[in-house]
Amino acid sequence: MSTASACPMNLATVDDSSTRSNSVSSGSWRTAQGVVWGGLSAAILSGWFVVTRLGLRHDLRVWDVIVLRFGEGAVLPTPVLLVGPLRLRFQAWSQGISLAVLWGAPFILLVGLGLQATSATLTSSVTPALMPVFAGFIAWTFLAERPRRRQLCGYGLIVAGLLALVYGYVWAEGHLDIGGVAALVTAAIMWALCALRLRRTGLTSLQAAALICFWSAIFYLQLYLGLGLSSLTRASAGELLFQPVYQGVMMSVVALFAFNRAVVLLGPRAAAAISAFMPVTATLLAIPVLGEWPSWPTAAAICVIALGVVLAAASANQGNKKGESQ
Repeated sequence: MSTASACPMNLATVDDSSTRSNSVSSGSWRTAQGVVWGGLSAAILSGWFVVTRLGLRHDLRVWDVIVLRFGEGAVLPTPVLLVGPLRLRFQAWSQGISLAVLWGAPFILLVGLGLQATSATLTSSVTPALMPVFAGFIAWTFLAERPRRRQLCGYGLIVAGLLALVYGYVWAEGHLDIGGVAALVTAAIMWALCALRLRRTGLTSLQAAALICFWSAIFYLQLYLGLGLSSLTRASAGELLFQPVYQGVMMSVVALFAFNRAVVLLGPRAAAAISAFMPVTATLLAIPVLGEWPSWPTAAAICVIALGVVLAAASANQGNKKGESQ
């Protein structure tokens, strides 16, 4: 009797242990996949600052970067809005106009001007890091969304890190282009407004990105061609092969897909981690590609900024989850 009763208990224990083992193994594999997708996304997004600055150093102009970014970007993702699960109704397409104004061609123009005037390290730190600060401030001021204490601590670390970064840049370069920094700060404000606007449209990130590319191409190509802004004829064959692939395919398709896969596999905090690694990765890539070596104060400032971004964004995600559960 005791033996018979013990056998089912032992089998159940083995089954439970096996189930837990499989669950842990599945969770580990899911996390590993998420890390790979997140790393790929961070590398491409960070590399954009370096690749764009490299192009601007040669024969490309900001106007060319914009048309390469959104020209192919409009051709490749737009079909997902016409067929399949992400198909949009005709009435929803107009929502992309405001998003394109905030995060389309004008945004790339400002970031491009900042890249020309400063460095890849400064640009990849100022605009992405200030975005959550401005988004939190705007939401607090106009939407009555009071930030949590940890968010405020994160914002403080971001601002302190940026001030240290600017000081290190001036110390190393001997000057600071105020116009270039102002362009980067303005771009961060526009990005923050776009993020808040996107939250209220009900669009997925893929739909929003496709709409931004579509409307940017519609409006910008007319100016680009009508005003004769193209410098592509002076660009080398290598640039004409590499830049369109990176600006159009890698940024508009691969990076966006990898980013979404990372968020699905790792959760919303993955977005915070990816954005925090952007200045770090861009700084590392700028060393071999652009020959821009950061000073030790600059490296320390970037680490502080990354910590602030993770803290601010992770706290915001916790607040959103709590609000949704209530």
